[in-house]
Amino acid sequence: MEITWPFKYLLVVALLTTTAADLAQSQESGVKDAAARGANEIMQTNQKKFGLVIHGGAGIIERGGTSAGREQEYRAGLDHALGAGYAILKGGGSSLDATEAAVRVLEDDPHFNAGKGAVNLARLVMEKSGHVMMDGEGAEAFAAANGVELVDQKYFYTEERWQALQKMKEAEKRGGVGGKKFIITDQDRHGTVGAVALDKNGNLAAATSTGGTTNKKAGRVGDSPIIGGGTYANNATCAVSATGDGEYFIRSVVAHDISALMEYRGMKLPEAAQTVLDKVAKLGGTGGLIAIDHDGNIALPFNTSGMYRGHVGVDGEFVVEIYR
Repeated sequence: MEITWPFKYLLVVALLTTTAADLAQSQESGVKDAAARGANEIMQTNQKKFGLVIHGGAGIIERGGTSAGREQEYRAGLDHALGAGYAILKGGGSSLDATEAAVRVLEDDPHFNAGKGAVNLARLVMEKSGHVMMDGEGAEAFAAANGVELVDQKYFYTEERWQALQKMKEAEKRGGVGGKKFIITDQDRHGTVGAVALDKNGNLAAATSTGGTTNKKAGRVGDSPIIGGGTYANNATCAVSATGDGEYFIRSVVAHDISALMEYRGMKLPEAAQTVLDKVAKLGGTGGLIAIDHDGNIALPFNTSGMYRGHVGVDGEFVVEIYR
């Protein structure tokens, strides 16, 4: 399991015709309507923007490739995560708390491949260690010293991920995919979850968590905990959480590059996000990302057939999508 990092730098969302008889009444009604519209516009202008975007991984996720019941379970998980983060933002809570809450839900949902509880420790690393990243025995010692419960490895067990590991090991022994029994899917290989948010105070935050690449080599670190790679937030620009082939996202410095294009080139968020993801694709990497800027605009590009994703804003409308 890779330690994840919810990161917030810089604290870091008609023309009417009438008869002469009813003219006076219409004019009076028009004045009232205009006043009502004006008051509504002022209220909308004064309403503080906020928003939340989440993802549960990108990959070869084909429409019709899973049962209707299974698909509904994925959608329910995303909906639950949106609800957890939205409740915090709507109540005036911080973007940091909202992203952590959303990712916690996805971490604990067996449908998504992410390390349970990792965000909890990552936040302590950010707020109490003075460091950006810790791993291995040192991270465990830090967790214990700060009262984080250490659990048995069985806590992280799910049958689906165990079977994926066995398939990967068998394919490795055979020097390739082999027979039909050992067809390897993107869900078998890797999985990541993430959230980005803008709160009512104008602060942006991002959180990313992953179970890592299945059957990865010991010590391998992906892009999720790399600030500027798979995770980044900057109040002047945007917050980003990525998912996909981590090595390519690290090499492309994806999350920070999006922010840099906005800050130095004046690009809008959607254009910047797509430009950087295209760069990843040129290197041979697949995946996607979610992002939100300081005005509450969002972007959810991906270059795979699907990405588990969802978003919600001030209007409270939950949008959950899976396929392209």
